[in-house]
Amino acid sequence: MIAGDTFGLAFRNLRQAKLRTALTTMGVSIGIASLAGMVSLGVGLQEQLVGRFMNSGLFDVVTVLPGNSPLAQAFAGRGGRAGRPGRVAAGRNGAPAGAAETAPAKDTPPAHPLDDDAVATMRALADVRDVTPSIVVPVQIAYGETSSFTTARGVALSAKDDAAFRSPKYGTFLPNETDRTCLLGLPLAETLAGGDGKDLVGKAVTISYASTAPTQTGPFGVPMGMSIQQVKLTYRVVGIVERDPNAITIGGAQIGGVMLPLPQAREIDAHVVTGVQQLLNPSSGPKSYASLTVRVTKPEHIKDVEDRIKALGYSAISITDGLDQIKRVFLLLDLLLSLIGSIALVVSSLGIVNTMVMSILERTREIGIMKAIGGSDGDIRRIFLVEASVIGLMGGAFGVLLGWIVGRAINFGANWYIESQGGPAGNLFSLPIWLIAGAIGFSWFVSLAAGLYPATRASRLDPIHALRHD
Repeated sequence: MIAGDTFGLAFRNLRQAKLRTALTTMGVSIGIASLAGMVSLGVGLQEQLVGRFMNSGLFDVVTVLPGNSPLAQAFAGRGGRAGRPGRVAAGRNGAPAGAAETAPAKDTPPAHPLDDDAVATMRALADVRDVTPSIVVPVQIAYGETSSFTTARGVALSAKDDAAFRSPKYGTFLPNETDRTCLLGLPLAETLAGGDGKDLVGKAVTISYASTAPTQTGPFGVPMGMSIQQVKLTYRVVGIVERDPNAITIGGAQIGGVMLPLPQAREIDAHVVTGVQQLLNPSSGPKSYASLTVRVTKPEHIKDVEDRIKALGYSAISITDGLDQIKRVFLLLDLLLSLIGSIALVVSSLGIVNTMVMSILERTREIGIMKAIGGSDGDIRRIFLVEASVIGLMGGAFGVLLGWIVGRAINFGANWYIESQGGPAGNLFSLPIWLIAGAIGFSWFVSLAAGLYPATRASRLDPIHALRHD
């Protein structure tokens, strides 16, 4: 029997039992709709959560600390990803040569300073988009009769796409690095304005800080004495952000909330007095930063960049491990939802078995005639397997469509409720191509497996007994 005859007989048999075929296909569709809906819910939730994290700017950032930083050593002690360039041999870094005999070797990363040379070195690394030093200076900000002591930090223009600055609550992001403009955190803006913080957008504020000035000049122009003076600068507020991501809260009061263009914060940092030691020795050598923020071109490159930074002798910390853990959790969730959704498909497979068995009883005489005129067991088996496959494919296609419609309806209702409560809308159900193809393929496989027993039973019928069957 040629393939065309096999498919022709299979489709004819399905058309003759339209109601039974439709009901069986509907059962498979409901099973696939349940499976596809469950998995698409897990995929949608994962895309929403991981997508928000990826868009937050956290997963393309590496925080760089000195190799001897206590924070970096704490991360290394917990098995984190902080830089650990390797064991340092005894006798190095000024250690006694015999120290190795009395004390075990320790992970001691070299204490390379985070200065401008380090910034230039890291900026030249492959896959690095920008390197920003952490510059935070104590300032006093005043608007009208209200003033507040706080801190100001430098913000690079490359941080425009970070979650905190992508959509300011009021106003815009910093326009350039030369104009004296600033961003304010909403709590600080409300304190200065005495009410709604958006009233400060476009207004001028005064930022002042303590600086040193020579009181006497000795031979060859060398300063012989220093005094503290207050430097006042006028800045225009261009935007208000929900909160300064680097602000800290102490005793209910928030410290921070002023964001300046990075070059201007660097200029203030070069002159501001932050302690007695700096007042006594204002020229203490090249500026060293507490940390650096390295932004990579793509989140996929963050681990490679992290390893390159560690090879330079610094400590590097990122939260990519947290993202991997989130993905593992969602993988288990998808597996659990798949198992739950498969229950309905297993039940529907019993309907396929029932349909095929009833078809054998109704077509016993027909099977006997086909065998009598030369039909082989394989021909009979293939006819029934084709019928089961068609039911599986049609049920899978209609099931995916049904799952998509139900998902859209639930998504619409859920978003309506979320938006009514003031939350952001999102796509809770996602049906990617791989899920559509997988659901239809799985439906075909289950239907084929369910039709295997009836097909084998039909192929083994004795033609003599089949011809005598009424």
